[in-house]
Amino acid sequence: MISNEDLDYCYDFVLKLTIESGKIIRDAIQGSKKIETKAGDWDLVTQYDKKMEEFLINSIAKEFPKHKFIGEETVSSTNSLPELTDEPTWIIDPIDGTTNFVHSFPFTCVSIGLSVKKELEIGIVYNPILEQLFTARRGRGASLNGKPIHASKVEKLEHSLLCLEASYATIESIRDTVLGRMEAFVSVAHGIRTMGSAALTLCYVAMGAAEAYHTDNLMAWDVAAGVLIIREAGGVVIDTNGGEFNVMSPKVVAAGNHKLAIELVKLIKKADFTTLQKKLLH
Repeated sequence: MISNEDLDYCYDFVLKLTIESGKIIRDAIQGSKKIETKAGDWDLVTQYDKKMEEFLINSIAKEFPKHKFIGEETVSSTNSLPELTDEPTWIIDPIDGTTNFVHSFPFTCVSIGLSVKKELEIGIVYNPILEQLFTARRGRGASLNGKPIHASKVEKLEHSLLCLEASYATIESIRDTVLGRMEAFVSVAHGIRTMGSAALTLCYVAMGAAEAYHTDNLMAWDVAAGVLIIREAGGVVIDTNGGEFNVMSPKVVAAGNHKLAIELVKLIKKADFTTLQKKLLH
């Protein structure tokens, strides 16, 4: 269906496009933004998210008219999540870390992944503010600004820097679960970090800057590129329950190695059990 030469061309074309689109973020981050909300007051979108996605999809579709797309803002506007098929499909988050972008906090990025036959083949995550370009091709390793990166080999939680998305505690229905897991992480790890961009956090695990990352409540465009980048850097991504990861329904436990990932799954299950016990007592 699609040859290695075709994938090479796809990669080169979209890499240039990603860098070009990053200029929109870089030029706009300090300026005023027109802000709207989607799922809630915490789920922000700006005119630049829409402008970026339109630019990316239109440019890719012109070059590859038979390819499909799953894009955050398109899904939001149609309120319909397309099925991931065997067709070449670009999974796009035009600005991951929109809240960071709104506040001029420099952890924000463009995230683009390509799936072929439901297999991630290309991952590109670009933070144009800090000039960090993370890239991966299936079977060819992962890089930061052209230099190979490798995930951490630390296997113990107590020696780890762990990442999670604490901001989801704003959602009342999952607040107790999120805070329970955060308390468990704080109690055992060297430290915890919350970065506000799933794509960048996955890349930081890929480069060994953090040992592991956990979050539920994501969508395919948040993780597609970053998941490939971690795997190509020698790390692992599994489901929060310890099973196989599903990019279209992503519950993420990402770690530098499988042993640490399983330890994190156990910690999460223990935290959830403690949270449930507390609820039953009240």
